[in-house]
Amino acid sequence: QVQLVESGGGLVQAGGSLRLSCAGSGRTFSRYAIGWFRQAPGKEREFVASISWNGGYTYYANSVKGRFTISRDNAKNTVYLQMNSLQLEDTAVYYCAAGAGGSFESTYTYWGQGTQVTVSS
Repeated sequence: QVQLVESGGGLVQAGGSLRLSCAGSGRTFSRYAIGWFRQAPGKEREFVASISWNGGYTYYANSVKGRFTISRDNAKNTVYLQMNSLQLEDTAVYYCAAGAGGSFESTYTYWGQGTQVTVSS
């Protein structure tokens, strides 16, 4: 019902900033909570941030709180992840997902293909 495409990844220096976008194709995009997850090589996929359907509630992993900001523009069917003060540990493939929300992967139904973020020293 919903297709998601991430964009905005790339190579940045430690301490720099990057904004990721998650574009939804379905007309029902605004009815879903959106989560951001990431997966580094050899590691399990981990929760990063989530936002409720109307943007009224946001939730962040402790590792990114204060550095990352999730937001959404339902008129554009897009969710953003603003990443500031990037660290080497932030290097991963970043995925967005649509579903019921929260930090657990099982609550999300639709997933994008991911976008690579690489932080260099």
